[in-house]
Amino acid sequence: MKYSLFFLLFCYALISVSQESLKPIEAKIYHWADAPVNKKENMEQRPLVEGSSVAFKHIKIHATTVYPHQSPHPSHKHDEEEMIIVKEGELTVTIEGKTQTLGAGSVALMMSGEEHGFENKGNSNVTYYVMRYESREPKNVERGKKAGGSFMINWNDIPFQAHDKGGIRKFFDKPTSMAKRFEMHVTTLKEGLESHPPHVHKAAEILLPIDNIAEEHIAGTWIKAGIGDIIFLESNVPHAIRNIGQGTVTYFAFQFE
Repeated sequence: MKYSLFFLLFCYALISVSQESLKPIEAKIYHWADAPVNKKENMEQRPLVEGSSVAFKHIKIHATTVYPHQSPHPSHKHDEEEMIIVKEGELTVTIEGKTQTLGAGSVALMMSGEEHGFENKGNSNVTYYVMRYESREPKNVERGKKAGGSFMINWNDIPFQAHDKGGIRKFFDKPTSMAKRFEMHVTTLKEGLESHPPHVHKAAEILLPIDNIAEEHIAGTWIKAGIGDIIFLESNVPHAIRNIGQGTVTYFAFQFE
């Protein structure tokens, strides 16, 4: 028993040291096409981004494709908080016994310590992004519960609000167990337009184009971003986005601190 306890403590120490030594994530575009594909019997995965940020000591983003009538893993829980965004297909998500099937563009967020599981009940593949993260400050489970706890949001339930540059879908803006503030929206930008001049803000931000190409201004340089690419913007890094494709471009934008 003593040896087992020692081994567990040793493993925990190794994980803690490993996470503390993670390099800060560079503000740049992480291209979907550059990610290696790791195939397994029931699914395949693409590692996209991993490292640390100003607010989080560990952030990991990958994409999972689950084959028809398969699950990526059994239901489980962990200390990290986790968010998923469905890229294509339909994913059945269960959080603490509550189940919902989510289509493309839908979102689920699992607070620290809450049991969750995923399943592809359909006849075609489902692909979704997974973001797991741990704050530098101690987790605050009660803060997350007071804000509503874990949740699932279906794309079709979010109204589109048109404006002069295109439109917006507001998903959520609330504290969680790992973030003092976590805000997500989806912007649709008309052809040839820039969302706003280059600017900075305290919160780190991630952008995710879902239907067309765009160009992102990062610290003085414009860089092309395609469908599925991850645009990571660290706290106080100057940035802006413009539509360089034909027709509108739609992209997720989420900030956290």
